[in-house]
Amino acid sequence: MSLDGTRAHLSGPGDLPPLVERAARTATRLGFPYSCRPEQGRLLHALAAGAERIGETGTGCGVGLAWLVSGMRNGATAVSVESDADRAGAAAGLFSALAPWVTVRHADWTAIAEHGPFDLLVLDGGGQGKADGAAADPAALLRPGGVLVIDDFTPSRGRPPVHDGRPDTARLHWLGHPALRAVEVPLAPDLAVLVCTRTAAR
Repeated sequence: MSLDGTRAHLSGPGDLPPLVERAARTATRLGFPYSCRPEQGRLLHALAAGAERIGETGTGCGVGLAWLVSGMRNGATAVSVESDADRAGAAAGLFSALAPWVTVRHADWTAIAEHGPFDLLVLDGGGQGKADGAAADPAALLRPGGVLVIDDFTPSRGRPPVHDGRPDTARLHWLGHPALRAVEVPLAPDLAVLVCTRTAAR
């Protein structure tokens, strides 16, 4: 989630997919400012086109999920989990009417494991391994060749990457994970994501 991500969607040039705009307006109505930013959304939109089974942790009000859904090809499916009941309900209502091949669950992030393995998994509401939180297991959640996205990093300016003046253990966890090939992708001067591919099972 990104501070002011919701506002960035509604104060930009107005070229949003209709479903994304509806989700952003829902987030505004519920007072939820932490939607993904448009830069992240456009990356998700592009990645979704190559996936048949998509997962997401941290639905929020559905802005990131709307970017994914807007890029999905025919026959693909998606599931997203959200720990807040009000946000999960609002997002579920939006997608049940407009994208019935999408499931939104009110659940802890770990419930995503019940729906895998995935071709594309976006960790935005749990499983990132940040702030002493647990890190998801990509070998269990991704098909070989599947793509994992972990967002909301600041671009690293050196090696090792640092956060708050110390080595960024979450970023280092993913960049050095033995089941992944990972790269940091800068999306804006203050925003980067990690895009990781699961290596072939051994």
